[in-house]
Amino acid sequence: MGIFTKTLDYIRGHLGKTRDKIKTSLQTILTIGRDIDDELLDQLQETLISDDIGVETTDKLISDLREAYKTKKIQKSEDIIPFLKEHIKSYWPVEHRQLNTAPTNPTVILIAGVNGSGKTTSIAKLAYMLSRNKEKVIVAACDTFRAAAVEQLSIWSKRIGVEIVKHAQDSDPAAVAYDACSAAVARGAKYLILDTAGRLHTQKNLMKELIKIRDVVAKQIPSSPHEVMLVLDATTGQNAIAQAKMFTEAINVTGIFLAKLDGTARGGIVIAIKDQLNIPVKFIGLGEKPDDIAEFDPDTFVEALFN
Repeated sequence: MGIFTKTLDYIRGHLGKTRDKIKTSLQTILTIGRDIDDELLDQLQETLISDDIGVETTDKLISDLREAYKTKKIQKSEDIIPFLKEHIKSYWPVEHRQLNTAPTNPTVILIAGVNGSGKTTSIAKLAYMLSRNKEKVIVAACDTFRAAAVEQLSIWSKRIGVEIVKHAQDSDPAAVAYDACSAAVARGAKYLILDTAGRLHTQKNLMKELIKIRDVVAKQIPSSPHEVMLVLDATTGQNAIAQAKMFTEAINVTGIFLAKLDGTARGGIVIAIKDQLNIPVKFIGLGEKPDDIAEFDPDTFVEALFN
Protein backbone atom coordinates (compact mmCIF):
# COMPACT_ATOMS: atom_id res chain seq x y z
CA MET A 1 0.00 0.00 0.00
CA GLY A 2 2.81 2.39 0.82
CA ILE A 3 0.56 4.50 3.06
CA PHE A 4 2.80 4.30 6.05
CA THR A 5 6.18 2.62 6.34
CA LYS A 6 8.91 2.18 8.89
CA THR A 7 12.64 2.16 8.32
CA LEU A 8 14.84 -0.89 8.69
CA ASP A 9 16.50 0.65 11.76
CA TYR A 10 13.09 1.17 13.37
CA ILE A 11 11.98 -2.41 12.71
CA ARG A 12 15.35 -3.79 13.79
CA GLY A 13 15.17 -1.87 17.04
CA HIS A 14 11.73 -3.21 17.88
CA LEU A 15 12.67 -6.78 17.00
CA GLY A 16 15.64 -6.68 19.33
CA LYS A 17 14.54 -9.56 21.57
CA THR A 18 13.90 -11.91 18.69
CA ARG A 19 17.06 -10.91 16.82
CA ASP A 20 19.29 -11.24 19.88
CA LYS A 21 17.92 -14.70 20.59
CA ILE A 22 18.50 -15.89 17.02
CA LYS A 23 21.92 -14.23 16.84
CA THR A 24 23.12 -15.87 20.06
CA SER A 25 21.95 -19.28 18.90
CA LEU A 26 23.38 -19.05 15.39
CA GLN A 27 26.76 -17.65 16.42
CA THR A 28 27.56 -20.88 18.25
CA ILE A 29 26.60 -22.98 15.21
CA LEU A 30 27.61 -21.09 12.09
CA THR A 31 31.27 -20.45 12.77
CA ILE A 32 33.24 -19.14 9.80
CA GLY A 33 34.67 -21.92 7.64
CA ARG A 34 32.71 -24.72 9.30
CA ASP A 35 31.69 -27.41 6.89
CA ILE A 36 28.01 -28.15 6.34
CA ASP A 37 27.21 -31.61 7.68
CA ASP A 38 24.41 -33.48 9.42
CA GLU A 39 25.51 -32.30 12.86
CA LEU A 40 25.38 -28.66 11.82
CA LEU A 41 21.97 -29.04 10.17
CA ASP A 42 20.58 -30.85 13.23
CA GLN A 43 21.77 -28.02 15.48
CA LEU A 44 20.30 -25.45 13.11
CA GLN A 45 17.01 -27.32 13.02
CA GLU A 46 16.80 -27.27 16.82
CA THR A 47 17.53 -23.53 16.86
CA LEU A 48 14.89 -22.63 14.29
CA ILE A 49 12.23 -24.69 16.07
CA SER A 50 13.03 -22.95 19.37
CA ASP A 51 12.59 -19.59 17.60
CA ASP A 52 8.93 -20.50 16.94
CA ILE A 53 9.38 -21.08 13.24
CA GLY A 54 7.78 -24.43 14.02
CA VAL A 55 8.61 -28.06 13.31
CA GLU A 56 6.82 -28.30 9.96
CA THR A 57 8.28 -25.11 8.52
CA THR A 58 11.75 -25.82 9.90
CA ASP A 59 11.77 -29.28 8.32
CA LYS A 60 11.08 -27.68 4.94
CA LEU A 61 13.87 -25.13 5.40
CA ILE A 62 16.39 -27.80 6.44
CA SER A 63 15.36 -29.96 3.48
CA ASP A 64 15.91 -27.01 1.14
CA LEU A 65 19.32 -26.38 2.72
CA ARG A 66 20.33 -30.00 2.17
CA GLU A 67 19.32 -29.77 -1.47
CA ALA A 68 21.20 -26.50 -1.90
CA TYR A 69 24.30 -28.11 -0.42
CA LYS A 70 24.03 -31.13 -2.69
CA THR A 71 23.76 -28.90 -5.76
CA LYS A 72 26.65 -26.74 -4.48
CA LYS A 73 24.56 -23.56 -4.19
CA ILE A 74 25.98 -23.32 -0.68
CA GLN A 75 29.28 -24.80 0.54
CA LYS A 76 30.20 -23.40 3.96
CA SER A 77 28.32 -22.44 7.10
CA GLU A 78 28.60 -18.72 6.27
CA ASP A 79 26.48 -19.34 3.17
CA ILE A 80 23.50 -20.49 5.23
CA ILE A 81 22.15 -17.17 6.52
CA PRO A 82 22.13 -15.48 3.07
CA PHE A 83 20.40 -18.55 1.68
CA LEU A 84 17.76 -18.56 4.43
CA LYS A 85 17.14 -14.84 4.02
CA GLU A 86 16.39 -15.05 0.31
CA HIS A 87 14.41 -18.25 0.68
CA ILE A 88 12.16 -16.90 3.45
CA LYS A 89 11.63 -13.56 1.71
CA SER A 90 10.13 -15.43 -1.25
CA TYR A 91 7.24 -16.65 0.92
CA TRP A 92 5.40 -13.32 0.53
CA PRO A 93 4.64 -12.14 -3.01
CA VAL A 94 3.65 -8.47 -3.08
CA GLU A 95 0.04 -9.19 -4.02
CA HIS A 96 -0.41 -11.47 -0.99
CA ARG A 97 0.42 -8.87 1.63
CA GLN A 98 -1.50 -5.84 0.35
CA LEU A 99 -4.65 -4.73 2.10
CA ASN A 100 -7.72 -5.86 0.17
CA THR A 101 -9.77 -2.86 -0.91
CA ALA A 102 -13.17 -2.32 -2.49
CA PRO A 103 -13.52 -1.07 -6.08
CA THR A 104 -15.91 1.57 -4.72
CA ASN A 105 -16.08 2.93 -1.19
CA PRO A 106 -16.26 1.94 1.56
CA THR A 107 -13.68 -0.77 2.11
CA VAL A 108 -14.94 -2.85 5.03
CA ILE A 109 -12.39 -4.40 7.39
CA LEU A 110 -13.69 -6.89 9.94
CA ILE A 111 -11.38 -7.31 12.93
CA ALA A 112 -11.39 -10.43 15.08
CA GLY A 113 -9.24 -11.86 17.85
CA VAL A 114 -9.26 -13.20 21.39
CA ASN A 115 -9.36 -11.03 24.48
CA GLY A 116 -5.92 -9.80 25.44
CA SER A 117 -4.48 -10.04 21.94
CA GLY A 118 -4.16 -6.27 21.62
CA LYS A 119 -7.16 -6.00 19.32
CA THR A 120 -8.45 -2.56 20.37
CA THR A 121 -5.01 -0.96 20.19
CA SER A 122 -4.37 -2.60 16.83
CA ILE A 123 -7.64 -1.21 15.46
CA ALA A 124 -6.60 2.26 16.60
CA LYS A 125 -3.21 1.90 14.91
CA LEU A 126 -4.76 0.70 11.67
CA ALA A 127 -7.37 3.49 11.69
CA TYR A 128 -4.67 6.06 12.39
CA MET A 129 -2.49 4.73 9.58
CA LEU A 130 -5.33 4.77 7.06
CA SER A 131 -6.45 8.25 8.09
CA ARG A 132 -2.96 9.68 7.51
CA ASN A 133 -3.83 10.05 3.82
CA LYS A 134 -6.71 12.37 4.77
CA GLU A 135 -9.20 9.59 4.01
CA LYS A 136 -12.40 9.33 6.05
CA VAL A 137 -12.20 6.37 8.41
CA ILE A 138 -15.06 5.13 10.60
CA VAL A 139 -14.68 2.58 13.37
CA ALA A 140 -17.60 0.55 14.69
CA ALA A 141 -17.74 -0.60 18.30
CA CYS A 142 -19.35 -4.02 17.80
CA ASP A 143 -17.69 -5.40 20.93
CA THR A 144 -20.67 -4.71 23.17
CA PHE A 145 -20.11 -7.66 25.52
CA ARG A 146 -16.88 -6.77 27.29
CA ALA A 147 -17.10 -4.12 29.97
CA ALA A 148 -15.53 -0.81 28.88
CA ALA A 149 -14.78 -2.06 25.35
CA VAL A 150 -16.99 0.59 23.73
CA GLU A 151 -15.52 3.26 25.99
CA GLN A 152 -11.95 2.22 25.16
CA LEU A 153 -12.56 2.40 21.42
CA SER A 154 -14.33 5.74 21.88
CA ILE A 155 -11.28 7.16 23.66
CA TRP A 156 -8.99 5.89 20.92
CA SER A 157 -11.20 7.26 18.14
CA LYS A 158 -11.17 10.71 19.71
CA ARG A 159 -7.42 10.55 20.24
CA ILE A 160 -6.63 9.69 16.62
CA GLY A 161 -9.39 11.82 15.11
CA VAL A 162 -11.68 9.28 13.43
CA GLU A 163 -15.44 8.87 13.67
CA ILE A 164 -17.06 6.07 15.65
CA VAL A 165 -20.45 4.34 15.46
CA LYS A 166 -21.53 2.81 18.76
CA HIS A 167 -24.51 1.67 20.80
CA ALA A 168 -24.91 1.12 24.52
CA GLN A 169 -23.09 -1.76 26.17
CA ASP A 170 -24.86 -5.14 25.81
CA SER A 171 -26.57 -3.99 22.60
CA ASP A 172 -26.85 -6.38 19.67
CA PRO A 173 -23.41 -6.34 17.95
CA ALA A 174 -24.98 -7.06 14.57
CA ALA A 175 -27.20 -3.97 14.96
CA VAL A 176 -24.11 -1.84 15.51
CA ALA A 177 -22.57 -3.32 12.38
CA TYR A 178 -25.76 -2.58 10.41
CA ASP A 179 -25.80 1.07 11.49
CA ALA A 180 -22.08 1.42 10.87
CA CYS A 181 -22.46 0.23 7.28
CA SER A 182 -25.28 2.72 6.71
CA ALA A 183 -23.21 5.53 8.22
CA ALA A 184 -20.13 4.64 6.17
CA VAL A 185 -22.09 4.78 2.92
CA ALA A 186 -24.00 7.95 3.85
CA ARG A 187 -20.87 9.81 4.99
CA GLY A 188 -18.70 8.75 2.09
CA ALA A 189 -16.16 6.90 4.22
CA LYS A 190 -13.14 5.37 2.54
CA TYR A 191 -12.72 2.72 5.23
CA LEU A 192 -15.01 1.11 7.78
CA ILE A 193 -13.27 -0.90 10.52
CA LEU A 194 -15.47 -3.10 12.67
CA ASP A 195 -14.35 -4.21 16.11
CA THR A 196 -15.86 -7.46 17.37
CA ALA A 197 -16.06 -9.09 20.77
CA GLY A 198 -12.86 -10.80 21.82
CA ARG A 199 -13.60 -14.47 21.99
CA LEU A 200 -11.75 -17.70 22.45
CA HIS A 201 -11.50 -19.61 19.20
CA THR A 202 -13.02 -22.60 21.04
CA GLN A 203 -16.24 -20.77 22.07
CA LYS A 204 -18.64 -21.90 19.35
CA ASN A 205 -21.59 -19.70 20.37
CA LEU A 206 -19.45 -16.57 20.29
CA MET A 207 -17.96 -17.61 16.97
CA LYS A 208 -21.52 -17.87 15.61
CA GLU A 209 -22.10 -14.25 16.70
CA LEU A 210 -19.02 -13.25 14.73
CA ILE A 211 -20.38 -15.05 11.66
CA LYS A 212 -23.67 -13.19 12.12
CA ILE A 213 -21.87 -9.84 12.05
CA ARG A 214 -20.04 -10.84 8.90
CA ASP A 215 -23.31 -11.84 7.23
CA VAL A 216 -25.04 -8.58 8.18
CA VAL A 217 -22.17 -6.59 6.73
CA ALA A 218 -22.24 -8.64 3.52
CA LYS A 219 -25.93 -7.84 3.02
CA GLN A 220 -25.46 -4.13 3.64
CA ILE A 221 -22.39 -3.65 1.45
CA PRO A 222 -22.05 -6.18 -1.40
CA SER A 223 -18.80 -8.19 -1.52
CA SER A 224 -17.85 -7.10 1.98
CA PRO A 225 -16.06 -7.58 4.26
CA HIS A 226 -13.21 -6.96 1.89
CA GLU A 227 -10.62 -7.80 4.52
CA VAL A 228 -11.02 -10.10 7.53
CA MET A 229 -8.12 -9.26 9.79
CA LEU A 230 -7.21 -11.48 12.72
CA VAL A 231 -5.22 -9.86 15.51
CA LEU A 232 -2.75 -12.31 17.03
CA ASP A 233 -0.54 -11.79 20.07
CA ALA A 234 3.01 -12.60 18.98
CA THR A 235 3.96 -13.59 22.53
CA THR A 236 1.68 -16.65 22.36
CA GLY A 237 3.95 -18.35 19.86
CA GLN A 238 2.61 -21.57 18.36
CA ASN A 239 -0.78 -21.10 20.05
CA ALA A 240 -1.35 -18.32 17.53
CA ILE A 241 -1.39 -21.00 14.81
CA ALA A 242 -4.28 -22.81 16.53
CA GLN A 243 -6.23 -19.56 16.87
CA ALA A 244 -5.73 -18.67 13.23
CA LYS A 245 -6.92 -22.12 12.09
CA MET A 246 -10.19 -21.90 14.04
CA PHE A 247 -10.99 -18.32 13.04
CA THR A 248 -10.24 -19.08 9.41
CA GLU A 249 -12.65 -22.01 9.43
CA ALA A 250 -15.40 -19.72 10.75
CA ILE A 251 -14.88 -16.45 8.85
CA ASN A 252 -12.19 -17.02 6.22
CA VAL A 253 -9.40 -14.84 7.61
CA THR A 254 -7.59 -12.97 4.83
CA GLY A 255 -4.81 -11.28 6.78
CA ILE A 256 -3.01 -11.16 10.11
CA PHE A 257 -2.22 -8.18 12.32
CA LEU A 258 0.59 -9.47 14.53
CA ALA A 259 0.54 -7.43 17.74
CA LYS A 260 3.11 -7.09 20.54
CA LEU A 261 5.97 -8.17 18.30
CA ASP A 262 8.34 -5.79 20.07
CA GLY A 263 7.88 -7.50 23.43
CA THR A 264 8.70 -11.07 22.45
CA ALA A 265 11.50 -13.30 21.26
CA ARG A 266 9.06 -15.20 19.04
CA GLY A 267 9.28 -13.31 15.78
CA GLY A 268 9.70 -16.55 13.89
CA ILE A 269 5.96 -17.13 14.24
CA VAL A 270 5.48 -14.79 11.24
CA ILE A 271 7.21 -17.37 9.04
CA ALA A 272 5.28 -20.30 10.50
CA ILE A 273 1.89 -18.63 10.00
CA LYS A 274 2.51 -18.02 6.31
CA ASP A 275 4.00 -21.43 5.63
CA GLN A 276 1.48 -23.52 7.58
CA LEU A 277 -1.72 -21.55 6.96
CA ASN A 278 -0.91 -19.50 3.86
CA ILE A 279 -2.36 -16.43 5.60
CA PRO A 280 -0.13 -13.39 5.13
CA VAL A 281 0.85 -11.13 7.99
CA LYS A 282 -0.13 -7.71 6.64
CA PHE A 283 0.66 -5.48 9.61
CA ILE A 284 2.83 -5.72 12.70
CA GLY A 285 2.41 -3.88 15.98
CA LEU A 286 5.62 -2.54 17.48
CA GLY A 287 4.62 -0.61 20.59
CA GLU A 288 1.77 1.23 22.28
CA LYS A 289 1.63 4.51 20.35
CA PRO A 290 -0.79 5.01 17.42
CA ASP A 291 2.08 5.13 14.91
CA ASP A 292 3.76 1.98 16.25
CA ILE A 293 2.55 0.03 13.26
CA ALA A 294 4.32 -1.16 10.13
CA GLU A 295 3.05 -2.65 6.94
CA PHE A 296 4.65 -6.05 6.78
CA ASP A 297 7.54 -6.04 4.35
CA PRO A 298 9.41 -9.36 4.13
CA ASP A 299 12.71 -7.81 3.01
CA THR A 300 12.78 -5.41 5.95
CA PHE A 301 11.49 -8.00 8.40
CA VAL A 302 13.91 -10.78 7.42
CA GLU A 303 16.88 -8.41 7.37
CA ALA A 304 15.91 -7.11 10.81
CA LEU A 305 15.45 -10.65 12.10
CA PHE A 306 18.72 -12.15 10.90
CA ASN A 307 21.04 -9.14 10.71
